[in-house]
Amino acid sequence: MTRMLKACVLGLLMAFAGTAACASPAVGEAAPEFSLPDQSNTTHNLADYRGKWVVVYFYPKDGTSSCTEEACSFRDSLDRFKSMGAEVLGISLDDVESHALFAEKNKLNFPILADTSGATAQSYGSYWEFGPLRVVRRQTFLIDPEGKVAKVYHKVYTDSHTGQVIKDLQALQTASN
Repeated sequence: MTRMLKACVLGLLMAFAGTAACASPAVGEAAPEFSLPDQSNTTHNLADYRGKWVVVYFYPKDGTSSCTEEACSFRDSLDRFKSMGAEVLGISLDDVESHALFAEKNKLNFPILADTSGATAQSYGSYWEFGPLRVVRRQTFLIDPEGKVAKVYHKVYTDSHTGQVIKDLQALQTASN
C-alpha cells in the first residue's frame, strides 16, 4: 500500500509539475515592455508612461474575493496616486470581456490589462503553469519615470498593500529629489 501511495503522489507531482516563471526584473533594471488591451480594448504600452511613476500589479483572476479587494483598494486610492504623479495598471490573464465586466461591477477607474497569452506576466516573473492550469502570481512593481523597476513586492497582503505602495512611492520620490 505504501508503495502504491508513493507512486500516486509521484504521478500527481509529475502531472502537475509547474513550469516556473522567469525571474522577476530586479530593482534598477529596465521594466519589461508590454502592449496590452484594457477593459475598453484600448491598447496600453509601458513606454507611453515614461515620465510618470507606474504601479503595475499582477493579480490571479477577475471577480475573486482577494482580487476584488485589491482592485477596489487601488480604485479608492487612485486620486492619491495621481496626486503623486503615478498611474496604476492591473494585469491578469483574463480577457477584455472579463475585464469589462469586472471593471463595471466594481467601478474601477484605472486600466486593467488583458495578458491572455501570459507573455507579459512571464517577463515579470509572475506566470506559472501547472499542467493545463495557468496562474498569475500576485505581485506588484513600482516603475520609475525612466522605466526602471524601483520596488518589487513579491508578497502582497491585499488588506494593507495599497497603503504600503503609497508609503514606498513617497519615500522613493523623496529620495530621488
